[in-house]
Amino acid sequence: MQMGFHHPLFLIAFGFIIILNIGNINVNGHPIEDLVENLPGQPKVGFRQYAGYVDVDEKAGRSLFYYFVEAEKDADKLPLTLWLNGGPGCSSIGGGAFTELGPFFPRGDGRGLRRNTKSWNKASNLLFIESPAGVGWSYSNTSSDYTCGDDPTAKDMLTFMLRWYEKFSELKSKPLFLTGESYAGHYIPQLANVILDYNKQSKDFKFNLKGVAIGNPLLRLDRDVPAVYEYYWSHGMISDELYLRIKEHCNFDDYEFPVPHNEPISCNQAIDEAYKVISDYINVYDVILDVCYPSIVQQELRLHKQVTKMSVGVDVCMTSERYFYFNLPEVQKALHANRTNLPYEWTMCSDVLNYSQSDGDTDMLPSLKNIIQHDVPLWIFSGDQDSVVPLIGSRTLVRELANDLKMKTTVAYGAWFHKGQVGGWQIEYGDKLTFATVRGAAHMVPYAQPSRALHLFSSFVHGRRLPNTTRIPIS
Repeated sequence: MQMGFHHPLFLIAFGFIIILNIGNINVNGHPIEDLVENLPGQPKVGFRQYAGYVDVDEKAGRSLFYYFVEAEKDADKLPLTLWLNGGPGCSSIGGGAFTELGPFFPRGDGRGLRRNTKSWNKASNLLFIESPAGVGWSYSNTSSDYTCGDDPTAKDMLTFMLRWYEKFSELKSKPLFLTGESYAGHYIPQLANVILDYNKQSKDFKFNLKGVAIGNPLLRLDRDVPAVYEYYWSHGMISDELYLRIKEHCNFDDYEFPVPHNEPISCNQAIDEAYKVISDYINVYDVILDVCYPSIVQQELRLHKQVTKMSVGVDVCMTSERYFYFNLPEVQKALHANRTNLPYEWTMCSDVLNYSQSDGDTDMLPSLKNIIQHDVPLWIFSGDQDSVVPLIGSRTLVRELANDLKMKTTVAYGAWFHKGQVGGWQIEYGDKLTFATVRGAAHMVPYAQPSRALHLFSSFVHGRRLPNTTRIPIS
């Protein structure tokens, strides 16, 4: 969920199941040993969930942890969606699965779960992976593996998916959608491209890739970085004077991801001043939400107190509740997690990973272009209350991508609707590229606007346009 660097931009219980377990035979292609029978404090539900490890390099002892939850109904008829959080180095299980779009949220006491009534498993089967090794419960027995970057992460993910399909063989032919947020603006396009390359070379199995969707994604620094300060200024968060200093002293055309950024001292001083003014007082991932104070919350959780703090309909202490829950031994046992007894606690974003900062400099538009040229639909969506990767930069980058591909506008920029209200704004190019905002949503879109996010996701995986009145006929 969070971006781990200095700059803000980087910053089932089940019904009765009869199981035939003969040797290593799986039931319906599902691995019995990974079945999660019941999570501590979990409400009763009618779908199955699985969790465990997939070895991606036996020699190095490198394994990735996953959580898979079947669709709420008609799981055999619905597609498979992979979700990755960003960071780089943040947990997709802690973020996507148990804070944003999965079937459960942590309870206010940190010792149980409550249902997410707007879970994306209403529309799809869901797969979450802690990637790369060093994130969450994913690990390696080779310490040098914790120094990595985009390329090895994508290759490990390809290996994971191929071996995961061996566990869940009946899912191989299902439509596959790749989704994520934040630094997944790197993870997801790169994974999509190694999958497309694999499909070209494979004479046997081929991935049934049907779509890519990324929320508030880091795509290209020369657009995404200046958008941060324009967002601060346009929302009254910094003064005219400070914004003008940033514009005067910062050349974002050659901005680099690593800290300190390759900018004049005067630029770095100005952006440091802006970040201090903002981050000391608000949640940069959602500028309208109140903040939760983790040090106070952790103490109260230890005393068995309820720590829920609601702001604009959102529990802003959910991250602390989740951290407490995931570090309960009985939770880890139920999830088949932490099988090597790691010498550190589960955290949302890794403290052991040394991820290449320079990989953040990569322009992702060529990768997005290749996805579209392979006839795979691409949606970019943005929560409009996010100052970390604001919609301002993403919208411009999508337009530039469409221009490069010479794609005509098929849905003019305008509102889309949900429950009789504006859900956000959108524009569509050709029949393969869509940019959409989600009104009132955060950097973590499903977290702040779960109903609108589910509407958008359902439209995406079922090949429907968002409801609007601005479609342009293709001549």
